[in-house]
Amino acid sequence: MVLKFELEKHTLIYKRPATTSRGALNDRKLWIIKVFDVLQPDIKGQGECGIIHKLSPEDTIDFDSIIEELVFKLNCGENIDPEILEQYPAFSFALESALLDLQTGGKQILFDTPFSHGLAGIKINGLVWMNDIEEMQAEAQLKLQAGFNCLKFKIGALDFELECRMIEQVRKTADSSHLQIRLDANGAFPATDALLMLKDLKRFEIHSIEQPIARNQWGEMEELCAKSPIDIALDEELIGLNIDRQAEALLKQVRPQWIVLKPSLVGGLAASDKWISIAKKYNVGWWATSALESNIGLNVIAQWVSTKETKLHQGLGTGQLYTTNFTPNTQIKLGELWRENGK
Repeated sequence: MVLKFELEKHTLIYKRPATTSRGALNDRKLWIIKVFDVLQPDIKGQGECGIIHKLSPEDTIDFDSIIEELVFKLNCGENIDPEILEQYPAFSFALESALLDLQTGGKQILFDTPFSHGLAGIKINGLVWMNDIEEMQAEAQLKLQAGFNCLKFKIGALDFELECRMIEQVRKTADSSHLQIRLDANGAFPATDALLMLKDLKRFEIHSIEQPIARNQWGEMEELCAKSPIDIALDEELIGLNIDRQAEALLKQVRPQWIVLKPSLVGGLAASDKWISIAKKYNVGWWATSALESNIGLNVIAQWVSTKETKLHQGLGTGQLYTTNFTPNTQIKLGELWRENGK
């Protein structure tokens, strides 16, 4: 088998700026990697390499030339050094996805699961993006009316008291037995104030909060995880770590209650599997979240999740954030993600 690779560059535009405590995102650059056997050129596997500004390791001014060079090496039959791949987790995810797709026939049905064949759904959270308080409350109500029983709020950029009032109003609609509330601060809380802020949020029966303080503060995060009345999930903290040398050290020291896996930010599906294995050793739970992928990347992550024995709500969607996208093969029904059989 002689494999050849193709590269397509795309830019997806958000319907409205996707705002977090790190700022607003207006567009997303991505590359689709396609792979085929020269003897069967009509059967192609594809994978997505997407970049999040100020977050993805690939967010550099010269990544255009870097990814072209990587694909050129692949077409020359060269093996790419694993240490180089480790520097580019989104590229690793794309390459892994494309090869898996080719291996399974190039039909974007990567795993033989009920979800992949349109016979089962995956529970997902309804994501409420950062906005002014009234807009966030209105979006939360729309999500509840659509059948979601788990909502995730992006917080940390607005006045903390206003955010608390907004969460309080949502909590009044249902208690924790009927509505799970998750928060994501994207590292916005000051380390010196974070514990007090978490204690203040406890009254709203919060399931968990992702990355309350900025990453690379292991000592401060360890203390928070030990003292917080709310479960803490590590998110950005996982990005850029060497799984074999640093992942276990992180979880052994910090002891979070949860980790959030974003395959395109931690190096792909196999890398995510390694994180799950290490997390299990330290009694740390996990769920997966998309990193604003297009429908191509979302399809891969959702099918991978469907191979796992988990009943937790996942952070997945259908790529509706963008004005244009690749043809979707999923839809949301009453707070669950379903794949349309045969698409």
